[in-house]
Amino acid sequence: MARIRHGKQRDLKLGNIDARRDWGFAGDYVEAMWLMLQQPQPDDYVIATGRNATVRDMCEIAFRHVGLDYRDYVIIDPALFRPAEVDLLLGNPAKAKAKLGWQATTDLEALIRMMVDADMERVAKE
Repeated sequence: MARIRHGKQRDLKLGNIDARRDWGFAGDYVEAMWLMLQQPQPDDYVIATGRNATVRDMCEIAFRHVGLDYRDYVIIDPALFRPAEVDLLLGNPAKAKAKLGWQATTDLEALIRMMVDADMERVAKE
């Protein structure tokens, strides 16, 4: 998307943009890992946002952030579809919240804005 916005690329080829995932910010997950390490006993936790969105949602947010409509640039390429696609991946972070007091604090739009801004800066320097 950043390369498109800077005129260095014409389109973006993607596979299944309707796949739903539980997208999260690495910084939030690092905090969860630190909290796990502070516990007196080891345990298993699901670290996730508990919310999901499609790749299409991500494209819409990212392109909108730079004033573009993703539908003008995203091309669905069947060759990029995964042979064993999982339609929905969604984690349940209830145990992490109950035992660690942890929950994701970065929402999807903020995460995508951070990623887009970083890519825009990087591509501008190319």
